[in-house]
Amino acid sequence: MMNVIFHDEKPEQLSQPHSPAIASSSSSCPLKHQVFLSFRGEDTRLNFTAHLLKALKDTGMNIFFDEETLEKGDQLSQALSLAIAAANLSIIVLSVNYASSKSCLAELSGIMRRKDTQGHIVLPIFYHVDPSHVRNLGGSFKTSFNHHESNRLHQVQRWKTAFSEVDKLKGWHIEGGKFDRPETEYIKDIVEYVIKKLMSSKFRSAFAELVGIDDQKKTILRLIEQEDSRLIGLWGQGGVGKTTLSDVIFNEICHEFEGKCFLLNVREKFKTQGMESLRKDLLSKLLNQEIHVDTPSFGSTLIQERLSNKRVLVVLDDVNDSDQIDCFGVKQFGDGSKIIVTSRDRQVLKNGGVDKIHEVKKLDINDSLQLFSTFAFKQLNPTADFRALSNNFVEYAQGSLLALKVLGSKLYKKSRKEWESEVDKLKEYGQPKISHFLRSSFDELDELEKNIFLDIAIFFKGKFRKDLEKILSCCYKGVVSGISNLIDKCLLDSEDKDEWISMHDMLEEMGKDIVREESIDPGKRSRLWNAKDVYQVLRYNKGINLIQGIKLDMSQIDNLRIHHSIFEGMINLRVIHFFTCGFVWDACRAKKLLADQVDCASLPDELRYLYWDCYPFKSLSGFNPKNLVVLKLFFGDMEHLWNDDDNQSLVNLREIFVLGCKKLRKIPSLLGAINLEILNCRWCESLVELPCLNHLASLKLLVLHGCHNLKTFPEVPKHFSCLELYRTKIEEVPDSIEHLGGLRKLCLQKSKVNIVSSNILKLESLRDMDLSHCPMVEFPELPRSLTNLNLSGTQIEEVCLSLDTPSNLQTLDMSGSGVKYVSIKMEYLRHLNLSHCPMIEFLETPKSLRLLNLSGTQIKEATLSLDSLNNLWKLKMSSSSIQQLQCNINLFGSREIPTVDGSSPILMSKSIYGLEMDHCKSLKLLSELPPYIRHLDAHGCTSLEKVSFTDQKSYELDPLGDNVIWFYIMFCNCFSLNQDSIDNIEANAMLKIGYLAEKLRLTWENPTRQHRLFCCFPGDKISANKFEYQSMSSSLVLKIAPNRCCGSRFLGFSICLVADLTPCHHHEFLKFTCKYQLTAAGVGGYKKFTSEWISFIEAGTEWKYMGDHVFILFSENMVTKDKDYEEASFEFYIENPNIRVEKCGVHVSYVYEEPSTTPTT
Repeated sequence: MMNVIFHDEKPEQLSQPHSPAIASSSSSCPLKHQVFLSFRGEDTRLNFTAHLLKALKDTGMNIFFDEETLEKGDQLSQALSLAIAAANLSIIVLSVNYASSKSCLAELSGIMRRKDTQGHIVLPIFYHVDPSHVRNLGGSFKTSFNHHESNRLHQVQRWKTAFSEVDKLKGWHIEGGKFDRPETEYIKDIVEYVIKKLMSSKFRSAFAELVGIDDQKKTILRLIEQEDSRLIGLWGQGGVGKTTLSDVIFNEICHEFEGKCFLLNVREKFKTQGMESLRKDLLSKLLNQEIHVDTPSFGSTLIQERLSNKRVLVVLDDVNDSDQIDCFGVKQFGDGSKIIVTSRDRQVLKNGGVDKIHEVKKLDINDSLQLFSTFAFKQLNPTADFRALSNNFVEYAQGSLLALKVLGSKLYKKSRKEWESEVDKLKEYGQPKISHFLRSSFDELDELEKNIFLDIAIFFKGKFRKDLEKILSCCYKGVVSGISNLIDKCLLDSEDKDEWISMHDMLEEMGKDIVREESIDPGKRSRLWNAKDVYQVLRYNKGINLIQGIKLDMSQIDNLRIHHSIFEGMINLRVIHFFTCGFVWDACRAKKLLADQVDCASLPDELRYLYWDCYPFKSLSGFNPKNLVVLKLFFGDMEHLWNDDDNQSLVNLREIFVLGCKKLRKIPSLLGAINLEILNCRWCESLVELPCLNHLASLKLLVLHGCHNLKTFPEVPKHFSCLELYRTKIEEVPDSIEHLGGLRKLCLQKSKVNIVSSNILKLESLRDMDLSHCPMVEFPELPRSLTNLNLSGTQIEEVCLSLDTPSNLQTLDMSGSGVKYVSIKMEYLRHLNLSHCPMIEFLETPKSLRLLNLSGTQIKEATLSLDSLNNLWKLKMSSSSIQQLQCNINLFGSREIPTVDGSSPILMSKSIYGLEMDHCKSLKLLSELPPYIRHLDAHGCTSLEKVSFTDQKSYELDPLGDNVIWFYIMFCNCFSLNQDSIDNIEANAMLKIGYLAEKLRLTWENPTRQHRLFCCFPGDKISANKFEYQSMSSSLVLKIAPNRCCGSRFLGFSICLVADLTPCHHHEFLKFTCKYQLTAAGVGGYKKFTSEWISFIEAGTEWKYMGDHVFILFSENMVTKDKDYEEASFEFYIENPNIRVEKCGVHVSYVYEEPSTTPTT
């Protein structure tokens, strides 16, 4: 628990009254971990400071409120001096008129005096003032001090000195204005920073001003406390903050040990000083005398015994060999000793026998920006006009402590023009000081690891590990272990379950720097990626056998006609990656490399990876793909790949992507491609022939979308699980389908299929089949395993599925088909879509059915039986010809509704969930609707006259036993509704509000999710019977009836608004906001709430609101415990500049805790 001392130069009545114990604390002993808040009341008492104070209180801090004030010309009072002396931290809000207050200046002087003498922490906030005006006593501060001097106050010089010193402290500069951040974000940062400061009992560390390490520090301190954690490893990439973190921990706990030693830069010192010198330093510090050990063993028995009797703390920083840990004799240290080892290599820590390894995490974006600001601006946030530029540097650093410090320090006091220049420089060359620091990790790699690192840095950053291993294993031996070693050495990152390989941008830049150092001539480097360098090499044919890979973003170059022999000299070329960012949406923009009137280019046989957007040649003839692993030619001009008679070995080939190659007519024989996993021919419009693929045991994905001229059903391996063949010319699902025993999904959408072989019944794994928009006229036979079938847009006219149909079908989509007659009695069917079918009669719904879509049909009358109401979740009949819908809950064949007793309730949870009847222009009657239906949408039903609901007694209320938490009732634009129907809708809304209020009362101690009701219907009147408090504006104030009972109670508020919605446009939503405040009796305590509702209009609907509408609203904030409140004030808004609330009404419910009662509404 933390405490805040709150002081203003004038006393203020707080919103919450204080208990006597707290109020009297001004004269009691000072409390620990107090915060002293100094500010000028007339500037910020009612805005920024009030919000900051509330935010501090909301964290659980107690409030110390001092009501003493300084008389004119007095020194700082003794009470306030003690308060400042007791505080660990002071916040000074420097506003325009701060210096005009003598009491503020006296406080500031006392705070700064304690800072200078006792190391007190001071956090200044420059609120709408220029920090330089504080330093130079300029602006309004000059006027204030001149005034004090004219009154000949002897304290003025002391105040001036203290005041000007504040600018040297790190704090927050809140400029205000439209370009600055919201004050709430500043307050959030300030509160988090204060908490971090106060949660630590010591502030002696040299790194106490660094941010973002507290959580990791606590984690490591917990490890240190564990008895089985003697040797603790801190693992992470160079510059991430391992040394900083270990130093903070060392300084915080070293006093608890009998001996201590922090050995910095062990890696470097081992090279320059040797093992003996380092060991001498360690032993001498631990044993407090000069120790010389010249032998490989750990010295004399006496030295070992002395060490074993001491409880020591040792940090071995930047260790790169497990032998280094052993040579320091850590096993000899006494019981209770703790050894912290930092390393960039996880395997070194494992081999060194550490007990626990902690991965040091990068700083998050907020902490990174704060730390960067401490070096770049000497304050905790960037200035408003440098915020975007600061974000560029923070993004580049990616949480690296070292990078943030180097970049921030370099930019301190630099002009905006210099900042912009540094951004451009970073994008091209990185930061040499950082690269040099990281280079040592690269230099220690073996040749295999260096090559893998450079390939990933330049070509393959961001690929999945399994894909990298496939490609690079055809280049080097030992790739799997090499990648693992690079991850252990923190030169690569392996993220998420798919092991996506990433790399810090600074490591990527370091890799590029290493390649640049190979030669000043790009043509003599091993790898090329710079667009200018690649362009020069290709244009002037400067490529030689040293080049192993080329990567080019073609959007960065001008058009270039390349010679077919351009690659002949690059006999060791393994990677070609020619791409254009975003070219899929603009294929013409990607055609930068043009062919020289020759059909094919001479490609080197060493190629492993060929990725070329808009490949300009007609074929790959002459190229031997024996080493090729990945072929990706998007939107190329090829007519074929290689010739079948070339007899190439394709054993290494894993992936073929030829997307959008519109001239490609055939895929060559893949007889030798036994390891092929992916064949993607999407949008190959001229493709007419596929080779036999059934021998490809490794094939996992075959994509033939949009192959408009492909007529033959492909021959694929038996194990194949998914076939995507839509938009092809395939006309038949052949008998051979029976061989695909592993097939789970078959998609032939928009193909020419009109026959499905009965052999499909033999497929035991098929779950999904899509034959939508195929010219089928007969319903296909269904395998028992099938659960989802899409026949939308077909010419099928009749659907008959009896109980004997041998299928587990659960979802059937026939939307937009020719279906006129439906008879379905299947046991498992859950979802049925018959929208926009030429049906004229309402079907008998199966008992299992949950969702039925009849939108756009010609059905005119519908009756929902009891079985339907109890099982059907949602019925959709939008834009249909329906004229009347009747819900028949007749239980025993009688027209009368029987009395429902405990043995035969219709549970609300089994009632129909949603009814969508919107835009049914002929609808006139909605009769006997279930009272607790959650989603009822009838907007745009302009002929609707009558709406009624079933008696609520037919349904059992169970507020604790169900998950109903919202209701949505829409009758907007239903201008034909009679008054009885409007009364029924209002009454139904109030019934549902009563249910939600009771649910909230019963779950008050364990609140769940949001509870909402939104109801809308045409009209301009608010019912006086239901909303007893009304106003002809957008706000009202009401008196709350006093609680004359002995028990506690809850207050519930229901809202009613009237607004003209004519200005609403298509495709928008309406956001309603209610702000209300409850004022308590007596001492003036109050509580504020804000609730919001949103009315969504689905995109694509061609309708709009018209005229006045009534809205009834409720949310979970509308129920609260009564704390002797006597008044409630409300304000209502609609987030649309053209719409305003014209009238408002509120109903108050009083619900007593005992006995339990449903609230009266």
